[in-house]
Amino acid sequence: MFRTKRSVLVRRLWRSRAPGENGEGEGGERAHGAGGCCLGKSANKVPGKALVGSEAAELKALAHCVLKKLKEKQLEGLLQAVECKGGARSPCLLLPAAKLDSRLGQQAFSLPLLLCKVFRWPDLRHSSDVKRLSCCDSYGKNNPELLCCNPHHLSRLCELDSQLLHETGDPSHWCMVAYWEEKTRVGRLYSVQEPSLDIFYDLPQGNGFCLGQLNSDNKSQLVQKVRSKIGYGIQLTKEVDGVWVYNRSSYPIFIKSATLDNPDSRTLLVHKVFPGFSIKAFDYEKAYSLQRPNDHEFMQQPWTGFTVQISFVKGWGQCYTRQFISSCPCWLEVIFNNR
Repeated sequence: MFRTKRSVLVRRLWRSRAPGENGEGEGGERAHGAGGCCLGKSANKVPGKALVGSEAAELKALAHCVLKKLKEKQLEGLLQAVECKGGARSPCLLLPAAKLDSRLGQQAFSLPLLLCKVFRWPDLRHSSDVKRLSCCDSYGKNNPELLCCNPHHLSRLCELDSQLLHETGDPSHWCMVAYWEEKTRVGRLYSVQEPSLDIFYDLPQGNGFCLGQLNSDNKSQLVQKVRSKIGYGIQLTKEVDGVWVYNRSSYPIFIKSATLDNPDSRTLLVHKVFPGFSIKAFDYEKAYSLQRPNDHEFMQQPWTGFTVQISFVKGWGQCYTRQFISSCPCWLEVIFNNR
């Protein structure tokens, strides 16, 4: 029996769906996606309600109904995004916004949310849990006629735990990035002018700061092992409300920033960010308010509030064996221009 190209594309897409919640999708059981170091180390498991029985069958029927309505070119673009897991630039899947709501059981889902649930995070429940990436045509638009439904043009928002020196570059840069392996900086400072930067080791269509092209003399097996896991890396984006970090890799990253924690806290927590999640790593307004220029202690010490540290795969701090980031195998120092 011969199948049409459309039906073949639909079948390939369905086979590429995210594993069920018992088999961890991108979010798996990690519904919050981030936390202070202690919470992060204990796996931070907050499972969503698993799909069982009739609900799973209903999701399959609903997904097939949606996919069969797409044009062949739209199916090809969606398949490209799903199969490369966001590693290559993929086109927007623009559909009429007025026709995008579907029902699964007792809950209404927008089509972007439904496709994210099918292809990325089976435990996803609410639109407030996701954030559109700045590379998307629908980013920043209110009530557009056409809305992008590409699941890899959205990231999942991190929930933070509620308890919880520099070389001069081009004046037009908004930040500079240094890559370190343990205590040794590898390569030069990377000056960033564009609002979005991909930092990666291996990317199908890489355009940005490629760590794999840097010459490293470090022969440590641990460094080499972690380096090989950086993969798609992270996306650093300057937006209206601050600077966001999107974890595009297949492993957690760890972030320390003065603007992520309570201003009265004595020590800064290290926050664990799971694959597929975004976190607002830096807030300019909060950083300026934390400077306290009239504070005598501030005047006597260098201010590091405009620097964010990011470690790939391995964490550090009071809940880890590594107390300092300089003990981490592969890490980044992001230095923001405060002018």
